[in-house]
Amino acid sequence: MTPRAAARLKKALQKKARELRFDLCRVAPADLAPRHGENLRAYVTNGYHGTMAWMEETLSRRQHPQAIWHEARSVIVLAMSYTPDIAPNAHLLARDRATISVYARHRDYHDIVKGRLKELAQFLLARARAAGVPDGEVKVFVDTAPVMEKPLAEQAGVGWQGKHTNLVSRELGSWFFLAEIFTTLDLPTDEAEIDHCGSCRACLDACPTKAFPAPYQLDARRCISYLTIEHKGPILREFRKAMGNRIYGCDDCLAACPWNKFAVEAREAKLKARDDLLAPKLADLLKLDDAAFRTLFSGSPIKRIGRDRFIRNVLIAAGNSQDTSLLPDIERLLDDPAPVVRGAAVWALSQLAEAARFAELQAATRPHEEDPEVLAEWAAASG
Repeated sequence: MTPRAAARLKKALQKKARELRFDLCRVAPADLAPRHGENLRAYVTNGYHGTMAWMEETLSRRQHPQAIWHEARSVIVLAMSYTPDIAPNAHLLARDRATISVYARHRDYHDIVKGRLKELAQFLLARARAAGVPDGEVKVFVDTAPVMEKPLAEQAGVGWQGKHTNLVSRELGSWFFLAEIFTTLDLPTDEAEIDHCGSCRACLDACPTKAFPAPYQLDARRCISYLTIEHKGPILREFRKAMGNRIYGCDDCLAACPWNKFAVEAREAKLKARDDLLAPKLADLLKLDDAAFRTLFSGSPIKRIGRDRFIRNVLIAAGNSQDTSLLPDIERLLDDPAPVVRGAAVWALSQLAEAARFAELQAATRPHEEDPEVLAEWAAASG
């Protein structure tokens, strides 16, 4: 394929991407500077990945795109905005309500983006065949493989990794999903983006749990998104108050970024927030059994963490709520089959119940408890 034909193919691809409601379509070579792999290795060596063992297991493959697919020559990076139409942290002070991260208030983006991505990839191959390149190949990725998508997006000119380690775009702000098409086709590449953070540290100062050891470094073990989504066991007591009413993810560092003044509101209707997930009542969420949880979060990324981890998070929000009307539901959950739920219920009870009632429930419940972590919660809560 001649350079002129490749340029025409890329232009047609970008036009089709816009029709499919992608907001940006840029191209990077299937190559990454060694520093990205070195940074990732240091991240894992420092233990900042927490219990996400898959990051260490796939470390060697993550460091270079061609370690995933040797034949890849170009990486097409797509961005789709999910910018909310209201302030992302508008309900943090609504103590009887829960705050869910903006990206999880609607349909699972994997389901939305993957179909569009496949359609775009097939369009690319069809246009390549028409241009006389019949043997082009593609592979598509939407956060489903060991792809270093943020460095690739930076190399493609989509944005740069800010001091909070998330990608920032001069055109889209902070609120967008990434997806990639790896291809054997040689396409004209875009100019890499440079860092535009300057002296700003708004994202670092906004973090409730001080999860940034330094600019451009994130310790996931202190991050509310990690704690509420990836972490499976009890959440350390030192982070519970800082969680407030955040029950799934945290947007504080993203919301603080001044580049969001350029954010483009989501064009995709399926990425608009569901009314029932905008600020759900804690009282309603505490009542969810497994079947009700699965029904409520059908088609939602929240379903992935399961009911027990979710109720653990809701109980912490309940403990922070100062709302004593939640006590009957909290007391009921002291007998929940899941130890992680029982332990969180003990802590929530200790935050809301009067001392006499707490002592009464402790005397009735603790002697029957067998899980050591739940017993530790009773011991810690009773001083």
